[in-house]
Amino acid sequence: MNRETVIAEALDLLDEVGLDAVSTRRLAKRLGVEQPSLYWYFRTKKDLLAAMAEAAMAPHAAAPLPTPDDDWRDWFLENTRGFRRTLLMRRDGARLHAGSTPAGDLDRVRRNMEFLVASGVPERDAQMAMLAAGRFTVGSVLEEQADPGPDAAAELPADMPAIDHESAFEAGLALILEGLARRTAPGHRVPLSSNDPTTGGRSIR
Repeated sequence: MNRETVIAEALDLLDEVGLDAVSTRRLAKRLGVEQPSLYWYFRTKKDLLAAMAEAAMAPHAAAPLPTPDDDWRDWFLENTRGFRRTLLMRRDGARLHAGSTPAGDLDRVRRNMEFLVASGVPERDAQMAMLAAGRFTVGSVLEEQADPGPDAAAELPADMPAIDHESAFEAGLALILEGLARRTAPGHRVPLSSNDPTTGGRSIR
């Protein structure tokens, strides 16, 4: 048993039972070890969940970085879509990720930001757009993964159609991109207010 094995089994357990039912006791039983053995790798459950969240993001973290020849608008869309696809790969993926800090891919975040700025996007606007897109994506996937399914939708009033989660996501993403493009266009700069929130490093992917 090693750290990577523990994380992989923990993610498989997540897929089977959901985030609320993940525990070090159940994980130790799954691994065939005593519960205290896990403390060699993770001192607390919080540490374990943080490692799981980082590992769950591996597919997105492995995506190609933007190149100078890329159109920043196309990249922004595909990067955000890739983030969504990765969150959806794991049961309760959005809940696992929410509030996490991308400690393992800060260099990737920096290079993505450099690409946007080099493409003509003002740095502050690029930061806020990436933060908005990240949080929007986490929230969208959170709602999608909490959807009780078609049986519950059948109980809705006839004039309230079921939500098409992908279409709703694409519509919201398009609005974010449109807003950023307008702020980037020459002669259409609107300064941010002095009390705008800082990114804090979260959900900028």
